[in-house]
Amino acid sequence: MAKQKQEMLFGIRATMEAIKNEKEIEKVLIRKGLTGRLYNELFDLIREKEVEYQFVPAEKIKSLDQHNNQGVVTLIAPIAYQELEDVIPQILAEGKNPLILILDQITDVRNFGAIARSAECAGVQAIIIPFKNSAKITPDSIKTSAGALYSIPVCRVQNLKTMVRALKKEGIRIVASTEKAEQLYTEADLTLATAIIMGSEDTGIDEGLLRLADEQVKLPILGSIESLNVSVAASLMVYEAVRQRK
Repeated sequence: MAKQKQEMLFGIRATMEAIKNEKEIEKVLIRKGLTGRLYNELFDLIREKEVEYQFVPAEKIKSLDQHNNQGVVTLIAPIAYQELEDVIPQILAEGKNPLILILDQITDVRNFGAIARSAECAGVQAIIIPFKNSAKITPDSIKTSAGALYSIPVCRVQNLKTMVRALKKEGIRIVASTEKAEQLYTEADLTLATAIIMGSEDTGIDEGLLRLADEQVKLPILGSIESLNVSVAASLMVYEAVRQRK
């Protein structure tokens, strides 16, 4: 697949209009030391709408645009995120047996893309990520996914714990993949409506999320390396569900 070009907006007013019109924004880059009334209006809007932002050196801004950018460059998400409140009812209305992936603190875009590729091939109906501390849909993640991110719904939520509680009310069983578990992943019943939580390789799944899980399972590690790459682990988990459901 050809490399995707990152869509960008330049300038304060263009960014404000994008935020007001609810355009899918990946991140707003702001030149360090930027001041002024218009900048203050923009920053108030960014905080009000909880848009992700980052203060960067002037050289970074110049490397992206040599023209009149007013010290602000906005990176636009190449694919729109979907609302979980719309996706779950659609899955149930279509009579599908839910198989969902929840990614907790997975920040590497290539791991994210690789997970999406395996998930799409395995028939996963949605991927759920948090707004903060998570990889986003970027040209690199799309490329690594081999285009799977064009097909599989990705939903961003403010709070994973609140979301998990809502899924449980819908009758979806929560299975956490963690090295802390006693039970092997092949021993869980993944034929049921299931959401699988995968955590980052360094910190794992948040303790609060683990406590909410209906079941905790682990992948067997027989060698000296303590953990698998998270995209490989996610593939094993979703394909175990495929095996059981077939």
